[in-house]
Amino acid sequence: MKAAVFYGAHDLRIEERAVPTPGRGELLIRVGACGVCGTDVHIFSGDEGAAKSPPGTVLGHEFAGEVCRVGEGVTAFRPGDRVCVDPNRICGTCDACRGGYAHFCERMVGYGTTQDGGFAEYCVIPESQAYRIPEGLPYARAAMAEPVACCLHGIDQCGIRPGDTVAVIGAGMIGLVMLQLARLSGAGKVIVLEPVERKRALACRLGADLAIDPTEGNAAEVIERSGVGRIGVVIECVGKTSAIRQALDIAGCNSTVMLFGLTAPDDEVAVKPFSLFKKEITLKTSYINPYTQSRAVTLIAQGRIDVSSMALPEVPLSELPAVLSDPARRAEGKFIVNPGL
Repeated sequence: MKAAVFYGAHDLRIEERAVPTPGRGELLIRVGACGVCGTDVHIFSGDEGAAKSPPGTVLGHEFAGEVCRVGEGVTAFRPGDRVCVDPNRICGTCDACRGGYAHFCERMVGYGTTQDGGFAEYCVIPESQAYRIPEGLPYARAAMAEPVACCLHGIDQCGIRPGDTVAVIGAGMIGLVMLQLARLSGAGKVIVLEPVERKRALACRLGADLAIDPTEGNAAEVIERSGVGRIGVVIECVGKTSAIRQALDIAGCNSTVMLFGLTAPDDEVAVKPFSLFKKEITLKTSYINPYTQSRAVTLIAQGRIDVSSMALPEVPLSELPAVLSDPARRAEGKFIVNPGL
């Protein structure tokens, strides 16, 4: 089979590997689609994602496909089942797992980060990580359950109340999902800050009341002149220090600022504590996707979340190194790899 294997910074090779054999409690998945994530970009660039990726790992953690074979002891799935994958397997016995915060598991296994994942024609996973998807749901949409699940964990922590005004910084895949989740959570108004015009237009089609270019003038002043009033929640989805500073700047009094975008590990942001004190800002962060995969599948399958409008036409595995190497190309939209092409 063909697989995209990570060896180090800017060194991702498309190689031939043997099709893996499922062991006890495992499923062999024929991968139908695997999304390209910002975490993949961080790993490819030599930075740490949610965890360190050992050289020789097949990347890709946003994936869906068909069960081809099942290992001994598997009871919940059979060949022919269509599934998406939660890539984060917990041990179930460490203090974090037993304490109710299993996404900080001390022995977490990440398929596509610490072990072989979905940028391959086939992948083996434990049956515990598979979630059935409905017939007729395209694999490219089902693969987006993982990023939607991560967004759900973030949106849960924002504490959006019906009628709140919410600002989302960045209208990439994650920002557009957050925009829609804010609406589903009861936000009365949603503002999107995005420098790319076509992304602002898409944000408006997906429910934004106002989409502004943050590079043209002072964003806080533009928002104030718009008359939307106090911003109760700001969700930063870019992962850049400038966007974090902007999030703190536009946040209203007694507000929550969610730092969702993944920065480089050594990035630092200078903060004036007095400004946080004066507005009584609560800072929140969000780490992966604890217990949210089922909800994500439901929202996608029911059409409550649009994960297709921002997706580009599927590309073959052979194009993945070029996609990861080209920021301008990635800025066009969400890339989905189809290993079968």
